[in-house]
Amino acid sequence: MSKKTRIRFALTATQKFDSIAYQLASALSSDRDGEIRKNPQEPIPAMLDRNAMAQLKGLREELEAQNEHVDATVKGTQHRYGFAVTDDGREVFIPPDEMLKVLPGDKVAICIRPATPVKGKQDKPGRTVAEIERLIKSGLDEFVGHIVQKGKATFVVPDLAGLSRWLFIPPHARNGVAPGDLVSCALLRHPIKDGKPSAKILKHLGDETTPGVENSYCAARAGLPEQWSEKSAQPLVDAAAQCQPLEDATRLDLTALPFVSIDAARTVDIDDALHAEVTTSGWQLSVAVADPTAYLADMESLPALLAERGTSVYFHGDVIPMLPEAVSQGLCALAEDTPRPALGCQMQVSESGDIESFAFHKAIIRSHAKLAYSAVDRYVTGNSDDLIAHANPLEALVQVYRTLRERRENYELVMEERREYRWMLGDDKQIAEIDSYEKLSSQHLVEECMIAANKCAAKFLSAAGAPGPFVVHQGFRQDRSEEARTFLEKHRAELKDIPLDTVAGYRTILADLGQTTHEQPLRDMVNRLLSRAVLSETTGPHMGLATEAYTNFTSPLRKALDFFVHLQISACLTGEKTARYPVDQLPVITRAIGRSREAVAAADRRLTARYLDKLKAEGRSRFTAKVSHIISSGFTVKLDENGLEGLVDLRPEEEKFSFDKWTMSLTSTTRRFQLLQSVEVTFVGAPAEGDFLAQFSLVEGCGLKPPKEPKPEDDSTALRAEIEAKTSAKAQAGADSARSDA
Repeated sequence: MSKKTRIRFALTATQKFDSIAYQLASALSSDRDGEIRKNPQEPIPAMLDRNAMAQLKGLREELEAQNEHVDATVKGTQHRYGFAVTDDGREVFIPPDEMLKVLPGDKVAICIRPATPVKGKQDKPGRTVAEIERLIKSGLDEFVGHIVQKGKATFVVPDLAGLSRWLFIPPHARNGVAPGDLVSCALLRHPIKDGKPSAKILKHLGDETTPGVENSYCAARAGLPEQWSEKSAQPLVDAAAQCQPLEDATRLDLTALPFVSIDAARTVDIDDALHAEVTTSGWQLSVAVADPTAYLADMESLPALLAERGTSVYFHGDVIPMLPEAVSQGLCALAEDTPRPALGCQMQVSESGDIESFAFHKAIIRSHAKLAYSAVDRYVTGNSDDLIAHANPLEALVQVYRTLRERRENYELVMEERREYRWMLGDDKQIAEIDSYEKLSSQHLVEECMIAANKCAAKFLSAAGAPGPFVVHQGFRQDRSEEARTFLEKHRAELKDIPLDTVAGYRTILADLGQTTHEQPLRDMVNRLLSRAVLSETTGPHMGLATEAYTNFTSPLRKALDFFVHLQISACLTGEKTARYPVDQLPVITRAIGRSREAVAAADRRLTARYLDKLKAEGRSRFTAKVSHIISSGFTVKLDENGLEGLVDLRPEEEKFSFDKWTMSLTSTTRRFQLLQSVEVTFVGAPAEGDFLAQFSLVEGCGLKPPKEPKPEDDSTALRAEIEAKTSAKAQAGADSARSDA
């Protein structure tokens, strides 16, 4: 039976059911003359069909048989109703009375039945609704929110998309919270039985005045792991204490080689150290990376634990480290003048910048100096001799850096330089001021050495036939390839036949689009058509860097992926080719990194909102900015003076704008906006319901199109004007002559 047939049958059966039910109700409540029956024990009047009950039961069973019973996931809205999403992707309406029984994310068993017509309203034919039958699994576990008081009752307002109801907190579960407090909660009682849910307080995070509350709140909301406690860190500390890698005779002793670390002045979890020396054919570049696997490789539960964490999370003013500090800083970090186990990559770099050969080895190294970016930059630029004691290795490092950089610029892809901004926080962990700066040459030096080592790590694993892990970037999205072709035809027709799916082709296209000579910012315009990098057990190109293979090897104290790469390289060095890391954990790492980015971005929005509110109170709410991203309803701006971003919503504007995806522009009859265009904006606010995204309005007259130049007159028009002028002159002369004769 088709779906339409089932619906038609169900509706017919419903009508019959309602008719018989009406007869029955009428018969039970009145006599033949329409008077109310005094005695309910009297027999049902004969006018009622004796088979009515049987008919009613049969129709009910028939109708029920036509209803569909399936499992579904509840999708909430900001209204009282919701939707049940079935496994095959259908969305079935959940009416408000049924929505009271469930929460967003719940897995439930539902009955899909025809909707009951509402008297006086025209209903859509065949409309169905979901009826909640039972709860399979609750989708709400731990969550965050803020406390409100209503009379003597305490509630938490969950910070969850699609959930707009308050949850009651019983007295025994309040944990001393007060109105306005930000809290972490857990569901105490599900509403499936009576529609009355309740929650309990797990942790008091603070209030709006608590320093750093933005970071802790957004971390909890994203479900990030908590800071390491002494108890949670102890298994890792105990496992590390059982290992003595410095006594491992198989490790190469490189303690005499004058490695140096170059990092921010305050960095303590130092991942890497560098050394370079001049050779007859170029340079020997050595990158030594701290090796936590030397202490933790045999801890069975660690890979899954690290995958869940994914990475160290760097908030402004706070950090959640991936590894306990007792391990990362106390045992592994390449501290100055301290022997430490390391995984080293030694590269032979030619004068043209080619890596002609490389080798990996387990080693013991000793960093001879902890150098700061600023000091090395002064040395590189010739503005200081403070580091003259390290002149030989530094000079060689500068030479190899410039050579590697030049080769990448000529044959690969170098990320575009963007002005960066540094937030200075006060004691309250709020933004005190923001400074802009450009990346230092010393930072570029370290970056080039790390990229070179990472490329070698990928080549090493690929040559060994190991299952990665690799970082793969496919360039243009496969589902947007036709759009990419059309884009090139419209803007750079000479590139349209170049292959999109080869490293050489992608490099040619992106290098061309990035040129500043184009009238439009083509490189920024094409971003929407590009894919994201993914983690993979099989090798593949990294289009973004224009290299055939890539992975991350240089930050194992801060990134789970790099830790896994260390495990696999160590295995390959001993002849093992099977996976030494849990391959199935790669998606877990990806999700963890996504949660971390989400949490940091959310915390930054809150800090931004507080800072802009402060400037507004000081009378500084008007800014110059550049359009950084465009959508059909408006655009994002980046403020010139401090790099802060926010949204300009054009929907309230009286005039309507049309969005052109090929030029990434918004145009009305009088105004036009496109990427990187300068605009003037006024800060309006950052509402909590918009997750504190800063909102700006346009200064009057901003974005006006230039006035159209008058069209040049053609020859016939000019000739006509000349004849008319001569005729007018002759007539005037005739009139003057007539007046003089008179």
